[in-house]
Amino acid sequence: MGADLSLPRSHTHCFNPSTGTTPLRSKSKHNSFILYPFTISLHIHIPQSANFSMDQALKSSGVEEMETHKRNSMSLIFDPHKIDHQLLQKMEYDALVWSSLHGLLVGDTNSLRSGRVPGVGMIHAPFSLLPMPFPESHWKQACQIAPIFNELVDRVSLDGKFLQDSLSRMKNVDAFTSRLLEIHSKMLDANKIEEIRLGLHRSDYMLDEQTKLLLQIELNTISSSFPGLSSLVSELHRSLLHQYKQHLALNPERIPQNSAVTKFAEALSKAWSEYNNPRAVVMVVVQTEERNMYDQHWLCTTLKERYQVTSIRKTLAEIDALGELLPDGTLVVDGEAVAVVYFRAGYAPSDYPSESEWRARLLMEQSSAIKCPSIAYHLAGTKKIQQELAKPNVLERYLENKDDIVKLRKCFAGLWSLEDSNIVNDAIEKPGLYVMKPQREGGGNNIYGDDVRETLLRIEKEGSNENAAYILMQRIFPTLSPAILMRQGISQKDHVISELGVYAAYLRNKTKVIINEECGYLLRTKVSSSNEGGVVAGFGVIDSIYLV
Repeated sequence: MGADLSLPRSHTHCFNPSTGTTPLRSKSKHNSFILYPFTISLHIHIPQSANFSMDQALKSSGVEEMETHKRNSMSLIFDPHKIDHQLLQKMEYDALVWSSLHGLLVGDTNSLRSGRVPGVGMIHAPFSLLPMPFPESHWKQACQIAPIFNELVDRVSLDGKFLQDSLSRMKNVDAFTSRLLEIHSKMLDANKIEEIRLGLHRSDYMLDEQTKLLLQIELNTISSSFPGLSSLVSELHRSLLHQYKQHLALNPERIPQNSAVTKFAEALSKAWSEYNNPRAVVMVVVQTEERNMYDQHWLCTTLKERYQVTSIRKTLAEIDALGELLPDGTLVVDGEAVAVVYFRAGYAPSDYPSESEWRARLLMEQSSAIKCPSIAYHLAGTKKIQQELAKPNVLERYLENKDDIVKLRKCFAGLWSLEDSNIVNDAIEKPGLYVMKPQREGGGNNIYGDDVRETLLRIEKEGSNENAAYILMQRIFPTLSPAILMRQGISQKDHVISELGVYAAYLRNKTKVIINEECGYLLRTKVSSSNEGGVVAGFGVIDSIYLV
């Protein structure tokens, strides 16, 4: 979400790294990952034991056997920590040059103006020097279920009673969610129908080491960040593997093409076309201080250069001051008619410091502009709704295809309400196996470890309704992988875990589904000691995947 480190059409580019377009080059919202090492054509089988080391696996396996990539096996290790020091220095230097020249940038926290003025105080975005090995079968799985989640979000968004009932207990304990529900309720009372609905989503997963299952962390329906920078990191890694192929012996084509920024721009342009006002603009709702502005600018630049669609950037306060609603429902901001409202802010309480921002949110919802997301889509992506959808027989209310339901359920982690006393008692006894999640996006909000026990005991002692503000989720444990992380021009060797986010776009006009497809990916990698994974927040780095 935000700046932290979220299908009828063909998925070929997802499954075949050699196809698809190369974005940008031509146009100049704790849990632990099995060590899938880099391929050098020798394959081994690793026993499914959480404590079984790779060295043991190598010693116990017949390394002589040659197998194909299609076999269910894991590849021999390529450990980036063992790269020659001089070679590593050269790779790091070249990566930093590439990042600077290609716009892989964020605002520098040491520059006071870096979040307000483009071109001032820029620094390379945090990234991993080399891609992270990831099993192709799980990659395909994540891509295949993306359009199913899109359809689920759309159908849930139309069930206003389900959203209101599921989130009703939060009204007295979560002021932020309560205000969102208030706006949603007003839209229901006014019988406001969003005939054109646009979703730019990102579903985040981790690969659980013990079960070998790809499990969903969350589904982001608002401000799914990094489509621009994630596309660039994939290009950076492909470039490095080409440049150093004699030293690394890694195939650049095993890094999937990442079309996130071009696909998101295409979805925005098609939504703009559906609005059918050639003089209207796409309005990006932004924070007052935005160090991740270049990720956003990549998207807007692609939108302009490829599709000739103009965008403007406004804060919620500016929208309140400069916005008006015409009698026909048209939203006009600073003299510009708005076709599409694209939220890259508005997902956290800090985005609403006064009533001005809430007035702006209501104004946009009342308008005929296409909202990405609408208030209903926003609520459909909350943690509580995620937990409600995981209950038995709930998915069946919204999806007819039984195979689709099975595919979604397969990736659901354990999710529970704090009203479940048995689960709460178990979490108090074994807090390391759970994560407490509030209804927040943007990173840095979850509760882990002993803090889970302390928070649950405090809520029990106080006897308050605060338990309605949280859900409990199974904690996922991937295995550590060696990596080299680049931040502020300095490399760090560490052992890391990774989280895969698959972008998806959904566009519907009344009964016609115009777009429903997977749109590329974001891999966030963080040191194993970090619970949170936000990139700009300082927890993690942007990465790419190497299919094995």
